[in-house]
Amino acid sequence: MNGGSGYEPVIGLEVHCELRTATKLFCGCRNAFGDEPNTNVCPVCLGLPGSLPVLNAGAVELAMRIGTALSCEVRPSTFHRKNYFYPDMPKDYQISQYDEPINVNGHLELRDGNRIGIVRAHLEEDTGKTTHIGGGGRIHDADHSLVDYNRAGVPLVEIVSAPDLRSAAQAREYVVELRSILVATQASDGRMEEGSMRVDANVSVRPVGSAELGTRCEIKNLNSIRSLVRAIEHETTRQAEVLESGGKVAQETRHWDEEAGRTVALRSKEEAFDYRYFPEPDLVPLAPDARWQKDVASALPPMPAARRARLRELVAHASPVTVAQEDQIATVVEDDLDQLVLAATGAGVGPALALARTANEASALPDAAKELAPAAYAQLLEMEERGELTATQVKAVLPHLLGHRGDPADIARRMGFEALSVESLEAEVARVVDEHPAEWERFKAGEDRLSGFFIGEVMKATGQKADGKAVVAELRRLRG
Repeated sequence: MNGGSGYEPVIGLEVHCELRTATKLFCGCRNAFGDEPNTNVCPVCLGLPGSLPVLNAGAVELAMRIGTALSCEVRPSTFHRKNYFYPDMPKDYQISQYDEPINVNGHLELRDGNRIGIVRAHLEEDTGKTTHIGGGGRIHDADHSLVDYNRAGVPLVEIVSAPDLRSAAQAREYVVELRSILVATQASDGRMEEGSMRVDANVSVRPVGSAELGTRCEIKNLNSIRSLVRAIEHETTRQAEVLESGGKVAQETRHWDEEAGRTVALRSKEEAFDYRYFPEPDLVPLAPDARWQKDVASALPPMPAARRARLRELVAHASPVTVAQEDQIATVVEDDLDQLVLAATGAGVGPALALARTANEASALPDAAKELAPAAYAQLLEMEERGELTATQVKAVLPHLLGHRGDPADIARRMGFEALSVESLEAEVARVVDEHPAEWERFKAGEDRLSGFFIGEVMKATGQKADGKAVVAELRRLRG
């Protein structure tokens, strides 16, 4: 916590992710973001009398994918009606799962090795969307409100973590890792900016060293990583200040005001009995059989943690993995570009080079890089490995390869990049040394950092055609 307080935060997150189904959870209406308001609706999702829900099997399978990827037990489950005042839900209740959810008792492992428990990951339907017009978009000051029911009935999985997180930074890492898992399973696109992934944070504080939980407050609908971190940091500081002043934290639901940078009270926190849950009478219990569960599990691709481990093992064969390389590995996997690294190393390129180029250059244009032929990318890095192109030239060729594809060697020729012969390189290095005698004497005396100066001079003289590593080797040869 900030300010050296004697309190520590205890954080649990509820992540709602919309599933990538073609249709809604209980009807055949189109599930799509950005369509004209109130066009993807029917009697079922509008809650009209006499309409009956029919469960979407595709949504069940995607929920099972998520549960399996999070090491959950997939269990028989039932649907309940969750009664509440939903201004943007036509039937004024939500069909959700209550005491018998489909996924329970899982976990998610963070990059630092900490394991965060997953209490449940259950199926439910989304609500509609209300837009408040005027007054800064808040209901209290709005002139009027508009309701779009396109989102009502869209399938959701709500993933509830155990209160195992201890900082805003750790909460950030959890959401980033969870989002990468959701995308890897192809169950959700994880686009927080479109509302297909939303986070509620349950935050409490307690004295450092205490095992008892404090009174928690729930911060609703955090729709960006930045908002999540700022809201948790503010709320932990606020609660600590309340306790330090002799007050008591009230259990309530709070809203994050991004502009003001603070949380504000919305309402007292509801308990389960406030929702008057009762079994949904129009849906039978859901019980995926063992064969279906096995098929879902076998179809899952490797998860991000396994993919990072594979890259780490590749690099470790050559030398110990550095902190910088750990960050590069995380970037490559997050941008879904590890196949480029594997293709390059499979062609004989050193793992360190393949990883660095992919994390630093290819990841700068991740969407284009995903469309790049791995063989062409491997060929380009092979040219650098053999000294046919310098690192600078490879960095110049890569954007052309990403934008227009083609053959890396042809692109390099069109750009005027040709390998410098050994004789030409030696002559240029000798000339630069002769033109800078003071620097050369200092380099000979042991100032190795001056190698960067000589590389720069040789690069200028050769039109960026020299290989920096070859220049350094020649300098050291001359120094003896």
